[in-house]
Amino acid sequence: MSTENLPQSPQQPPRKPRVAVVFGGRSSEHGISVVTAGAVLKAIDRTKYDVLPIGITQDGRWALTADEPERMAITERRTPNVAELAESSEGGVVLPVDPGNREVVYSEPGSVPKALGEVDVVFPVLHGPYGEDGTLQGLLELSGVPYVGSGVLASAVGQDKEYMKRVFTSFGLAVGPYVVIRPREWQQDESAARKKIVDFAGEHGWPLFVKPARAGSSIGITKVDDLAGLDDAIAEAQRHDPKILVEAALRGREIECGVLDFEDGPRASVPSEIPSPETHAYYDFEAKYIDSTPGIVPAPLTPEETAEVQKLAVDAFEAASCEGLVRADFFLTDQGFVINEINTMPGMTPISMYPQMWQASGVSYPELVDRLIQAALRRSTGLR
Repeated sequence: MSTENLPQSPQQPPRKPRVAVVFGGRSSEHGISVVTAGAVLKAIDRTKYDVLPIGITQDGRWALTADEPERMAITERRTPNVAELAESSEGGVVLPVDPGNREVVYSEPGSVPKALGEVDVVFPVLHGPYGEDGTLQGLLELSGVPYVGSGVLASAVGQDKEYMKRVFTSFGLAVGPYVVIRPREWQQDESAARKKIVDFAGEHGWPLFVKPARAGSSIGITKVDDLAGLDDAIAEAQRHDPKILVEAALRGREIECGVLDFEDGPRASVPSEIPSPETHAYYDFEAKYIDSTPGIVPAPLTPEETAEVQKLAVDAFEAASCEGLVRADFFLTDQGFVINEINTMPGMTPISMYPQMWQASGVSYPELVDRLIQAALRRSTGLR
C-alpha cells in the first residue's frame, strides 16, 4: 500500500540549545559571581536558548535557583548569595560524569530524583578558586560538556599570579617586580619569609602591594606604605590564600583591554583607563563594585599606544593558551606597557569594564554573551 497520500505527522521543531549558567562558588568572590550571573541571564536570548540557572553555595552545594536576574544585584552595598536564591535549602543538582550522557538531575532528601533535561553548554561565571581556576573546567572536560571560556591549563595559569607572570616573562612580555611567599616558607621560618619581603622593599621601595596569589576582584589586597603595616597586610592576604604575592608599586596609568574569540581568532577591544579613585587608596573591591568608580572608555591613548596595548592583550591571551575571553590589565609607565595580570572570566556585571569595552567596540552585551556561547558550542572538549 502506498503511503504517498497518507497524512504525515508533523516534524518536531529542533530543540533549542540548553545553557546551564553556573555561578556563586566557594571563593571570596562568591557575591560578584552572582551579580555577573544576573547580567548574563538577563542578556541571553530566550528565543534562541533554553536556560538552566545553577548556583553553587559557599559551602559547595550545587543548588537549583530561580531564573530571576533582578534578585542578583548589589543592594544597600551588599552582594547577593546563592543561598538566598536556591529553591531548596537541601536539594542538589548533579551534572553528568558520563560523556555519553548530558542529563542533569535534581534531587532532594526523601524525594525521587528529577531529570532536568540535557545540557548542551555550560556558561561558568565563577570567579576565583574552585571555579575560575581550572577545577570546574576539569569536571566539564571529564563530563564531555562544552563550556564558555578557557580550558584547564589556561584557567589555572590565569588564577595563579605567580605562574601567570612566569608564563608572560617566558613569552617576552614585560612584568613588574614581585616576590612570592609560599605556605611552606612561612610555616618553616616565618622570620626568614618576612625578611624576604623586607629585603624586596629595600630593593624596590615602598609602597608595596600584598596580595593573595590566587584570588581576584581586588579581594585581600593591601597597599602597604611602610614596615608598620606589613604584618596586617600579610595576615589579610593569608585569610584568602596561604600563598601570597608581593608586588612593587608601578608608577603609571592603569589600562585594560578585552580579548574575545571570533570565528577567525582572538581580537582586542578598544582599551579603557581606570583613573585613580578619589576616595580609595587604589582600585580596590569597593571602588570597583560598591562605589562603582567609572572607567574611561575608550582610554585617551595615542593611536600607536592603542594598537600596542591591543597587540599585547592578544599576545597575553595566546601566551596562556586562553579561549573565549580575557581581560588583560596593564600599566603604562615611562618605559612602556607592563602587564599586570589577565582574568580568564572577568567580571561581567553591568558596570564591569569588559562588557563596556566591547560595547564601545561595537559589540553589545547580548551579542557578547551570544558570541561566547556560540564559540563554546563550536569547540570540542578534550585535547585541542
